[in-house]
Amino acid sequence: MLLRDEPSASRIPRLDGVIVGGFTDHHVHLQLVEHELLAQSRLGRVVDLGGDPGVVASYADAARFVSLRSLNDRDGELRSPREERSDETKRATRIEYAGAFLTPVGGYPSDRDWAPAGSVREIVNEASSTSSAADAVAEMADAGASCIKIASNRTAGPVFDDIVFRAIVEAASAHGLPVVAHAEGRGEAQRVARLGAATLAHAPFTERLDDEEIAEQAASVTWISTLAIHGGADLHVALDNVRRFHAACGRVLYGTDMGNGPTPVDLNPLELAALRDAGLDGPALRGALAPRDPRDPASVLLLLPHRDADPTHARRLTAADLEA
Repeated sequence: MLLRDEPSASRIPRLDGVIVGGFTDHHVHLQLVEHELLAQSRLGRVVDLGGDPGVVASYADAARFVSLRSLNDRDGELRSPREERSDETKRATRIEYAGAFLTPVGGYPSDRDWAPAGSVREIVNEASSTSSAADAVAEMADAGASCIKIASNRTAGPVFDDIVFRAIVEAASAHGLPVVAHAEGRGEAQRVARLGAATLAHAPFTERLDDEEIAEQAASVTWISTLAIHGGADLHVALDNVRRFHAACGRVLYGTDMGNGPTPVDLNPLELAALRDAGLDGPALRGALAPRDPRDPASVLLLLPHRDADPTHARRLTAADLEA
């Protein structure tokens, strides 16, 4: 199925509903789930934020699709249902990745049993080790990373000092890669934003930011939600922070930390419900889900009942939908 910005031929069936590209989960860990299930999901794009770069790259390579016929098909010719089905089987979830967690020696998550081999890259946390920081970034860039992940979890071990953190940010910038930071512990969200992180891997949940801090965050960084992994006080704090961050025009992206506990390899209704509790709905929620361009020949295509439908009502569009 190829979508174009042009009037349709009169003999093409009309669909009841709205076609959108597959949604984006901006925080997943594919080595911790049955990643093959993405093929049946409503996710058009995922961003792996911590894994063995070689393994995750192999997942991305297997999922990558370029339809030469679709890319070259510009003559307006109608496709048969059989041809459409053939193209549909080639559409796949796009996988982007950060590669390994960059962390100080002994830092989070180097001591976690769940962390796969090769998913953590430790760097000596000394001002004289900035060249080592640059080397680590280059390794991830050479492995095909689209961003760099820094673990800055003060509650679970050492974190990079300011000089080394900045060195990683500068090295990443030289490769054209933004930095995503796991900021946990009092003061870490503000510190990593000040040091140049572009995105927080989790909406802050270990401390309530005051309104001035929220305004500073909204002006400088993006937050990935990951609300549904929390409970109790952490969830209360995260919801309050996201609610005020969104009200301050901060950018919130849908992300689930897929693989952290029993999370679906698909759209997560609990995360969507939490985002609504934080004030994101309608266009704001759709923006957080960042659907892929449905005109991209490689994009998963979804069918919604209507433009304002609950995203959980989306389903994959199939060639059979065009046979009615």
